[in-house]
Amino acid sequence: MGILITALVVSWVIYMIIKKHYPQAVLLTAGIVLLLATYFSGTSSILEAKQSSGSAFLDIFHTIKVLLSSRVAGLGLTIMSIAGFARYMEYIGASKSLFAIVASPLKRVKSPYILLIFSFYVSQFLVLFIPSHAGLALLLMVTLYPILIRAGVSKLSALGVIGCAQYMDVGPGSGNAILAANICKLDPAVFFVDYQLPIFFTTTLILGVVHYFVQKWWDEKEGINGYTVSADGIKEDEERPPLIYAILPIVPMAFILGFSPIFKSKIQMDVVTAMFLSTFISMAFEYVRTKNFGATLQSLKYLYEGMGNSFATVVSLIVAGEVFAAGLTKIGAVDAMIAGTQNLGLGIHVLIIIFCIVIAACAFLMGSGNAAFFSFAALAPKIAASLKIDVVTLLLPMQIMTSFGRVMSPITAAIVAIAGVAGVSPVQVVKRTAIPMVVAALINIAFIFINHS
Repeated sequence: MGILITALVVSWVIYMIIKKHYPQAVLLTAGIVLLLATYFSGTSSILEAKQSSGSAFLDIFHTIKVLLSSRVAGLGLTIMSIAGFARYMEYIGASKSLFAIVASPLKRVKSPYILLIFSFYVSQFLVLFIPSHAGLALLLMVTLYPILIRAGVSKLSALGVIGCAQYMDVGPGSGNAILAANICKLDPAVFFVDYQLPIFFTTTLILGVVHYFVQKWWDEKEGINGYTVSADGIKEDEERPPLIYAILPIVPMAFILGFSPIFKSKIQMDVVTAMFLSTFISMAFEYVRTKNFGATLQSLKYLYEGMGNSFATVVSLIVAGEVFAAGLTKIGAVDAMIAGTQNLGLGIHVLIIIFCIVIAACAFLMGSGNAAFFSFAALAPKIAASLKIDVVTLLLPMQIMTSFGRVMSPITAAIVAIAGVAGVSPVQVVKRTAIPMVVAALINIAFIFINHS
């Protein structure tokens, strides 16, 4: 009966999210239904005795409080501080100054398809400091897109590269990466440098070349030879602060990596401290530039605005996903899934690949890497323990594969946004991102075999 209820609930969750219903509410409702089924079946206690409210029924809802309080105090605060700093960088325009510096060599490249390769590499450098797929893609539409179009790159080829701007969630600024590091009980800087960076660096180098051939092939197939636009067709954004502001988005990464176990620093600086310190350094820059102390103080509200928005979108989604995961665990669905996969007699590599494909498919259907990853990440430790592998061995490729599914989805916010700006269909954009993401998935699978050989 538990398996039947689980199948119905999971099917309902997938259907509701595909239909664009509010994912937090869908996952939370599904989790409560599964916990209710557990309560009435009497097969398992909802909470441990030390966490219980004293009432088995009330523990269904007390679970939300337990998860919310632990997440907001730890992981939630980390993610909110990152979002707040990103919002402040957006307000003062520091990201535009950073792009103005890193993109200046692009204007000297004459070959449209060689320009695409370098543009892709520039976008991957920026993703380390602008941890938002939609935010970075829209920034590139304002800054990089005009450069590409004027150089003779076709509209869809440009969108193919920009759509892949955050093809992998990496770095201590990524919510998915922070959650993965937290579950793996690793320092975010260590998780990034020791685990993510080798895959990210290798895949990025290869994908730059892949974009060259894929975009050229599509242009030839569709009879596109580039576009000529008038000067007033697309305007570059000249409203930016001084170029010195380019260092500000990089400051938190310098603090996080510099004061970390990687460099054997005696001083340890966590992500939250780095974000707040970097914000106040940025405020000092703003005061020197504007000479307006009151306006500089007022600007801090954008940090808290970003933090609040992150709680409403990301932290709430993590907690809803964990309630859903708790329901799946308590009703016995996870144990049944583990037993079923073990009975199939498949090797560890094959099982990890299956889990990666499933979560990538969920990201594709949901149009969101966060929704997919946050829904299933909490299950990883138990699955990894049953397979007798380190949790990072399972969770790292799953976290990476989630991003690929999102970039291939025509309902992803970033894809919809850049398609709207360019006046094309999102489906036309994902045609240009699909092949590079398949190649990236194959590279990720190769790393699974290398890391677990």
